[in-house]
Amino acid sequence: MNLFTHKISEELSLPVHSVDAVLSLLDEGATIPFIARYRKERTGNMDEVEIAKISEMSDKLKELAKRKDTILKQIEEQGKLTDELKKRIETCWEGNVLEDIYLPYKPKRRTRAQIAREHGLEPLATMIMLGQVRNVEDAAHRFVKGDVKSIEDAIHDAEDIIAEMISEDERVRQGVRAIYRREAYITSKVITKMKDDEKAQKYSDYFDWSEPLKRCTSHRLLAMRRGESEGILRVSIAADDEVCTDRIKRNYRYNKYVNEAIEDAFKRLIKPSMETEFASASKEKADEEAIAVFTENLTQLLLAAPLGQKRVLGVDPGIRTGCKIVCLDAQGNLLHHEVAHIAREAEKAGKQLIQLVKDYKIEAIAIGNGTYSRESSDFIHTLRFDHDVQIFVVSEDGASVYSASETAREEFPDEDVTVRGAVSIARRLMDPLAELVKIDPKSIGVGQYQHDVNQNALKKSLDTTVELCVNSVGVNVNTASKHLLTYVSGLGPALAKNIVDYRKENGPFTSRAQLKKVPRLGATAFEQCAGFLRIPGARNPLDNSAVHPESYKVVEQMAKDCNCKVADLITNADERKKIDIKRYVTDTIGIPTLQDILKELEKPGLDPRDKIEVFEFAKNVHTPDDLIPGMELPGIVTNITNFGAFVDIGVHQDGLVHISQLSDRYVKDPTEVVKLHQHVKVKVLEVDNRRHRISLSMRS
Repeated sequence: MNLFTHKISEELSLPVHSVDAVLSLLDEGATIPFIARYRKERTGNMDEVEIAKISEMSDKLKELAKRKDTILKQIEEQGKLTDELKKRIETCWEGNVLEDIYLPYKPKRRTRAQIAREHGLEPLATMIMLGQVRNVEDAAHRFVKGDVKSIEDAIHDAEDIIAEMISEDERVRQGVRAIYRREAYITSKVITKMKDDEKAQKYSDYFDWSEPLKRCTSHRLLAMRRGESEGILRVSIAADDEVCTDRIKRNYRYNKYVNEAIEDAFKRLIKPSMETEFASASKEKADEEAIAVFTENLTQLLLAAPLGQKRVLGVDPGIRTGCKIVCLDAQGNLLHHEVAHIAREAEKAGKQLIQLVKDYKIEAIAIGNGTYSRESSDFIHTLRFDHDVQIFVVSEDGASVYSASETAREEFPDEDVTVRGAVSIARRLMDPLAELVKIDPKSIGVGQYQHDVNQNALKKSLDTTVELCVNSVGVNVNTASKHLLTYVSGLGPALAKNIVDYRKENGPFTSRAQLKKVPRLGATAFEQCAGFLRIPGARNPLDNSAVHPESYKVVEQMAKDCNCKVADLITNADERKKIDIKRYVTDTIGIPTLQDILKELEKPGLDPRDKIEVFEFAKNVHTPDDLIPGMELPGIVTNITNFGAFVDIGVHQDGLVHISQLSDRYVKDPTEVVKLHQHVKVKVLEVDNRRHRISLSMRS
């Protein structure tokens, strides 16, 4: 059994055998999507979220185990490692408690207490602390020699030693920590010289702010910390000094000198340490919440409804330089590009667009939602094409990042950034997932304070999110880009490139088994990736489904028992009804896998994403000046935070529906009510032009 199994099981309230199975599979190199989809029997049907939590906690415990090894080694080198101390360290799995245990042994810079010890004052400090002397001044007199010039100096230096001993006392630290946990306040004050600065006004809510730390939400804490990093705010975390020092005094015999040392220990050593600790812990908690919001938004964005393989005209709107127009075929290949000046030469631009739609048999138009988007959309809606054309406004967040990236240069070496950006906008309409995987998720613009949170934790979480989304949809191995294949379970950049290179040299894959011919794609990688790769038109219809090759024999046996072909099980519901899955249970294949197989036979390779819908803004609203409180408007949810949702209502500035305005009922989590890119009806509450804020409501 894994070293961490019981700890993780207890912490996450998950069955021991399931946790151990997940840890074993992860150690064997299995990915989270593979475990969730194809190893349900071993894990007890755990989903991706539970498996990801186990993986994350396992990583944290491994780091803590490394830290314990380092601490044990350093204490042993000092010759101070007793059996009792070793056992305490080995059984400790709380980071701050572990550091408390280690603190007295931790190598330090030359402190005031250390200097006092060098002056020979530790015996005096011990006597004072234990109350072993009646007259401290008389006792101190014996230590007045060398660098110690007076009785006062001797007592003062002894108090420095006592203060350090108190600050390193585990009981003291735990007691003060408990007070901070219950009663600490976070306080934010504006730096006086910045109060009237224009860029400081967005932090005006925090110019004089204080609240219990345990009630401070993620977005407020991150906002204050950002204001602090920009030199606008001064942020502090503290509990009541008197309450803390009274708590410390309970641990020691009362005398004047010890009390003075306690006051000094708290103000000089313990209080700054606790502020640092709680600042770090609260930031970590806020980061986790912000990252959770970001990953939820990213999931919704990646799994947004695709238009599918249609011929698309992409428009990257612009005023001065005109709108960049691109025409793509149904596979997303660039056929043509040019510029149309809708703002300057509307009549000519209209004729251009009508002709392009006709010449390239365009089925849909994708318009980027940036500057001049609304005007471009309104104009294009007035045009009369010779056949039906659907018109969509598409988020262009990150398109400029993509257009200047190495990926874009590799795809379009002969085109400039404006063409590449327009192609990205058009392709996002066709298949958001396939296009967005090429862009750093942080550049997509969904989330809160993504540049303020722990970047390593954010990257890891976002990479996992992209991987889960890609594998939940499945990938056509014959059309997928190298970037999309990178996220397929068991592949990565090197194998993704090898697949694309093999495809170029040998033509489209005709079976999953052919993947084994790809250089360096061995048995383990094949096991991990095969079920997520689709081959439309393959001789074996299961190659275009989520049925894993390891289960093909079971499906073939089902077909044999029904006196039909595998293809018949897919096309004929009556044949599927004859199957009694209990007959096919084995030591390795149980009911959960067999149920998945039947679902897949019913709808092989079905895309789990929704169908796309056309949307139009209110025709009489174009700028914030057109907004009137009480006005009801259609909008699109562009971002979700834990304090509400931002909605595009077509005025070049998103409005905020605060969490309290999302519904008539109490809402704890905005994602309970809204989804990214959802079409909603909102009511205008207030327009604050000075702070560039629009307040909206979705309450009835």
